[in-house]
Amino acid sequence: MRRRIFRAPVISFLTLTLLTVSLAQSPAPQRKKIKDFGSSLKRLKWNPEKNAAVDSNNATGTELNDGDVIRIDTSLVSSELLVLDKQGNAVTGLTAADFLVAEDETPQKVEHFFNGNNAGVARTIVLIIDYSGSQFPYLKNSIAAAHIMVDKLGPKDRMAVVTDDVEMLVDFTDDKKKLKDGLDELLDRTKLKKRFWGGTKLRLGRSMQYSALMATLNEAFDEEDVRPIIIFQTDGDEALFLRNPPIVMTPPAGLEGDAQEKAEQSFQFHQKELLRNVTEFSLEDLYRAVERSRATIYTVIPGPKLVGLPIEEQARKIRTDRHESQADILAQVSSTDAKAKVRARMDRDEKNFTEEYDRWRADLRFKQQSALAGIAPLTGGWTEFLETPSQADQIYARIFSDINQRYIVGYYPTNKEHDGKRRNIDFEVKGHPEYQIFGRRSYFAPKQH
Repeated sequence: MRRRIFRAPVISFLTLTLLTVSLAQSPAPQRKKIKDFGSSLKRLKWNPEKNAAVDSNNATGTELNDGDVIRIDTSLVSSELLVLDKQGNAVTGLTAADFLVAEDETPQKVEHFFNGNNAGVARTIVLIIDYSGSQFPYLKNSIAAAHIMVDKLGPKDRMAVVTDDVEMLVDFTDDKKKLKDGLDELLDRTKLKKRFWGGTKLRLGRSMQYSALMATLNEAFDEEDVRPIIIFQTDGDEALFLRNPPIVMTPPAGLEGDAQEKAEQSFQFHQKELLRNVTEFSLEDLYRAVERSRATIYTVIPGPKLVGLPIEEQARKIRTDRHESQADILAQVSSTDAKAKVRARMDRDEKNFTEEYDRWRADLRFKQQSALAGIAPLTGGWTEFLETPSQADQIYARIFSDINQRYIVGYYPTNKEHDGKRRNIDFEVKGHPEYQIFGRRSYFAPKQH
């Protein structure tokens, strides 16, 4: 269930993809604390005429289009590249001389180069973690995996933790204990606690994941961040509440009796929530924001992978996942009487989960996953599915390994025009056309003001 306190999601003005940092091996500077995280979201409003989000602080209501990039003093363009051989293994030991770079088919000269495991270069990492009800079965293992990643941070690395409440749970810090304590606090929120006056309570996230990502892109990074990185763990159900939503919920067909009534109730609840919580930005706005950012994004999607499967297989996976989630919930209930009541309610509900109902839910989840899966590739990152909680260690270890195995390649473009246009970048390793290279492949030139 979505839990919102304020009408939060709005898109804001984003930075360009041009790197404006020195790569000198100097101590990592102290960062200013981020105040009122999420405030940038409140500045933008949906403009139906432009079919896009606009900045309400701008008197003309300028649309956030391809030309909306800020001017900077340097034109160093940087990309983080992962190079894989035919077997899918990371290629190590390359140097600047091994890379060919072209911008809009014009050759460029590599001017800056270093390895991703260079301990002298700070990584600025944000973990955005969804702790809403649907994520409950995966949270414990994911937080344990995040603990291990925190232990691996280098001396200059800084990390922050953001929740799907659009909350900066832990501001950027190199204090590993503070990061772990913050993660443990998140897990503690989801535990049932007795109220002083009777009954129990727990706190879950509000499923505002895209809004949290937007706020992170807008507010978390600055020009001094050499390697901005985002780990985005969510099932992405806020997609239902975006402008021009990629998912439009409709009442399912083919249901009867209690199953039809349950589905209709779910649909009507969504319609009421949509009126209160519709965002001020679309998925297209978000994609443009991601493309303009300098961050490399790794998306982790908890739940059964439905992308690429026929609908019947999707529905089967939805059923299996539901049964496993029910078992996890029952395991958290210690009282025999309470467990019996929870099990009885689950048994009643299960009668309404017909094959038609599961196909309906599977179609919604498939569209959620497809929307999420489109984000990371825009940055040169990748998407992974956390199908079982036990896979969290492996996925987080792979992310950190990927970060360490990348090459950071920078050049000063020969095209000096400040025209605000998108420019495409091509990379190749000399003598190895068979190598696969993953990295950001475009940026927006600064625009003359």
